[in-house]
Amino acid sequence: MIQSFDEFLSTSYVNIPIIGFVINLLLSALLASALHWIYVNYGNTLSNRKIFGRNFLLITMTTMLIISIVKSSLALSLGLVGALSIIRFRAAIKEPEELSYLFLAIGIGLGFGANQGTVTLLAFTIISIIIIAGNKYSTKLNKYENLHLTIQSSDPEKINIEKIIDILRNYCSVVDMRRLDETSEYLEVSFMIEAEDFVQLNIAKKELQKINHEVKITLLDNRGLL
Repeated sequence: MIQSFDEFLSTSYVNIPIIGFVINLLLSALLASALHWIYVNYGNTLSNRKIFGRNFLLITMTTMLIISIVKSSLALSLGLVGALSIIRFRAAIKEPEELSYLFLAIGIGLGFGANQGTVTLLAFTIISIIIIAGNKYSTKLNKYENLHLTIQSSDPEKINIEKIIDILRNYCSVVDMRRLDETSEYLEVSFMIEAEDFVQLNIAKKELQKINHEVKITLLDNRGLL
C-alpha cells in the first residue's frame, strides 16, 4: 500500500534504545573531554584555551542528542532545518584552529548520534595522533620562540605597528607577528618572540609604553603553557 506523505511523516518515528543512547552519550562526553585536553596542551591559539575548550563537552553532547532524535523522524529532521535557519551564532572565532576543533567536537557528536561509535573512535584516535605529532614537530621548528606577546590599545591612531616591530627587534632575538586585529576603536596585535633575559624584555616593555601610556601588554610563556 502506498502511503501518503502525511502518513509517512506521522509513522516514521522509531523508539531510541535507552541503554545504547546512554552509552553513546557517555562515550561522546569522554571523547569531548579528551579533545579538551588535547586542545589545551597541543593547541597553538593565543586565546585562553582552557576557557574555550570547555565548550567542547556541551557542543558534543548536544549534537549527539539532536542527531539521535532527528535521525528517527523525517518530520523532526525538517523541523531542525527550519529551527537552525533562524538561529544565528555570534561566537568570536579569531583563529581558524578554534573553528577546526569545534568542527571536530561536532563530528564526534554526529558520529555517536548516528550510532557509528567504532568509526568515530577510530577517526578521533588517528586525528589525535596527527595533532600531537604535528605539534611536537612544530615545537622543534619554533623552539627559539618562547613568549607570546599581545599588545592592545583602545586608541589605534596613537599606535604605529612599524614602530612596535622596530622596538621588539632591538631587544628581542626573534620577532614573528602572528595576528593583527584592528578597528577604528581597537587594536590588538600578537607576536611570538624570543628574549635573551628579563632585563631586555623589561626595556622593550618600557619603550612600548612610551608610544602610548594606555597600551596594554600581555606576556605568556609558551613553553610553560605546554
